Amino acid sequence: MPVDTPLTDERIRTESWIARLIKRPELGSIAGLILVTVFFLITANSAMFTLSGIMNFLSPAAQLGILAIGAAMLMIGGEFDLSIGSMVAFAGMIFGALVVNLGLPLIVAIPLTLAFAALVGVVNGQLTIRTGLPSFIVTLAFLFILRGLTLVGLKALTGGSTQLRGLREATAQDMLAPLFSGEAFKGLFAALARSGVIDTFPNGTPKVPGIPVEILWFVGLALAATWVLLRTPAGNWIFASGGDANAAANAGVPVRKVKTALFMFTAVCAALLAIMQVMDAGSTDARRGFQKEFEGIIAAVIGGCLLTGGYGSAIGAFFGSIIFGMVVIGLTYTQIDQDWFQVFLGGMLLLAVVFNNVIRKRVTGER
Repeated sequence: MPVDTPLTDERIRTESWIARLIKRPELGSIAGLILVTVFFLITANSAMFTLSGIMNFLSPAAQLGILAIGAAMLMIGGEFDLSIGSMVAFAGMIFGALVVNLGLPLIVAIPLTLAFAALVGVVNGQLTIRTGLPSFIVTLAFLFILRGLTLVGLKALTGGSTQLRGLREATAQDMLAPLFSGEAFKGLFAALARSGVIDTFPNGTPKVPGIPVEILWFVGLALAATWVLLRTPAGNWIFASGGDANAAANAGVPVRKVKTALFMFTAVCAALLAIMQVMDAGSTDARRGFQKEFEGIIAAVIGGCLLTGGYGSAIGAFFGSIIFGMVVIGLTYTQIDQDWFQVFLGGMLLLAVVFNNVIRKRVTGER
């Protein structure tokens, strides 16, 4: 009797887990993080990898990462936003005016600030879509527009100064303040200090009083963005819109709405960072966020985002931002001149782009 053999579909090809791993966009940033960590383990003093040292480099990494995750989502959708650095300054001015000049509580001032930012995101998105201009050009224009409006606005609010003070005093007693400034879990860290688990000063207070809230926002935002990209229809729409907008539109994807929403999300991320920064600093100024648009995009590219869109990950931007923070702060723990930071940054960007191009060709089968 003939033995029946199972039919196989020749169009289906199985891949090993190694092949699937190589195609992950965040692979380069994870490898880069390992290399940078090893580098500083060899060259930096041991204080860098104590609890206080880790918090020292995670805090700037988190602040950049909030921008980078927004930039990464937009880049995956096939667009750029070069105005996010200026948005930090502009949103800081709006927030400061609402809190200091108008005396509004945080429960009102924060949503209004985020709404202002989202509105600018809508304008950026609609101008890009309706005019057909590259988002690079549209948002480059808004880089200057928002920075100029911040200068004019601050001088009008303060009578000639480019710095608005008084935010710490205005928000100190607000019940929402601990969610956007300072450290979280202070009670836990105090208990750990009393039990000798973490280092303390001679007076018994912990050297690390808690986890800076921007780190918690950074982690939460990275997890939420990753879930959206990998587990929701909206994530599929984002990848499709960035990969081939015309084909996506023909398939029923609301490309215009997706791109506009991504511009809004990126602007809101910048405004969120502005709120946390000005509450921590107690003031806002016209230079806030200067050149952060480039650093955010660099972190997203290091994290695996392609400049052409349709490929990348939020978790890659997460690791890319940590690399950035480690290099910025890590050089202070070594004997290396900090002026080398720009060289490190440019080298990492170049390596990331080369690596991402190799991976893209492997994924798409390009020669």
